Amino acid sequence: MNKLILGKGMRFNKYYPFALIYFFVNAVGLPFGMLYTILLTPLFYVWLLLKRKKLILLKYLIVTTPFIINHLINGVDQFQYWRSVVLYFTVYIFCYTFYIFIKTYGDLAGIFKKILVINFILTLLAFAFLFTPYRHFFWTDWSMEFGGFQIENWPRLIMFTYEASYYSTLWVPIFAYYFVKYILKQIETNAFVVMLMILLPLVASFSMGVIAGLILSISFLFIVNSSRVLSSKTMLFSFLAVSFSLVLAFVFLLIFYRDNPFFLRIIQIVAGADGSANGRTVEAFKLAYIIADLKSIWWGIGFGQLKIMGDSVIKTFYQYPEEYGQVSIPCTFAETLALFGVVGAALRLFVELFLFYTTRVLSNYYRTLLFIFIFIYQFTGSFTTNIAEYVIWILAFTNIFPQFDKQANKGTTIQLP
Repeated sequence: MNKLILGKGMRFNKYYPFALIYFFVNAVGLPFGMLYTILLTPLFYVWLLLKRKKLILLKYLIVTTPFIINHLINGVDQFQYWRSVVLYFTVYIFCYTFYIFIKTYGDLAGIFKKILVINFILTLLAFAFLFTPYRHFFWTDWSMEFGGFQIENWPRLIMFTYEASYYSTLWVPIFAYYFVKYILKQIETNAFVVMLMILLPLVASFSMGVIAGLILSISFLFIVNSSRVLSSKTMLFSFLAVSFSLVLAFVFLLIFYRDNPFFLRIIQIVAGADGSANGRTVEAFKLAYIIADLKSIWWGIGFGQLKIMGDSVIKTFYQYPEEYGQVSIPCTFAETLALFGVVGAALRLFVELFLFYTTRVLSNYYRTLLFIFIFIYQFTGSFTTNIAEYVIWILAFTNIFPQFDKQANKGTTIQLP
């Protein structure tokens, strides 16, 4: 049974603790790089065996063995290499477990609802702590200087994670779920309150990569379904009303708050002067090619070798002092190129596109939104062991919300927010 009765009218779902650990406290109290989902790998592995998934290890070896052989031939730091191979295995086990779970569990929406409510309560609590000495429990500070404007210690919501972009990536599946429910008019309660609950944490994180990725994904969702949007006069009016509201908001900010952080960050990114954006895109791919070519442009430098071989290259590129600390390539696809070469990068793209067509992603609004987001985001941020990213991929390729299928909503016109 999924639910254990605690008393009259009270039920406890045994999967909720795992969901709450994953979303809220996965790294709390642990050394950097360690997660509770890593420590729980033996439990996940046993659970998979009980589900009669007996070829788990073999599947992992089939994919990794060609890379391991070539990496060992080219030479690696043995300790870091095998340590990283084990780390990727824990990521693989978590992803396998999550996939089997959502395929067999019937109330993922209930988990999303619990996370939505708890996160909103914690977000309000975070704002209450914003101007206290304890703000660092929820927030990190961001500063910039560009074009004569200067912003210091602007708060970015990270909740209990280590970075705002990671927190906002965790939030994407929840945001997408309720956004699609809204545009399909499937929200049973106050739609305004729900939209506030999904938008406030995202805006507070100030993660421009995630926000921009979602804007592009939503735009694509409406473009490929434009006939449904335009088939209703009511929907067309909503579209024009929203467009007018956005223009009005833009003009208002331009006149009364021109140097607001969002405007300045966007201008900085467009001007190519944003170090974070550059480091996650163009510069990341430059560095990835240079690093991969140190061993093999085809197979890359290998598992865990970025710390060994890439560190000095990256520090030299950015002219960091030797004592600067550990550096990396903050872009999933670029890191894939560095570690696993052209073969690994090509295999990654092939698997993504193959699953896109075979699982019929475009047949479902929710999956379409998630796929476009994470496909774009892999070129602009994240890292290859980021389980939050793999959760989005798995949700995009698994039809666990058939109520969002196009066929199920054949007579429904999309409502614009």
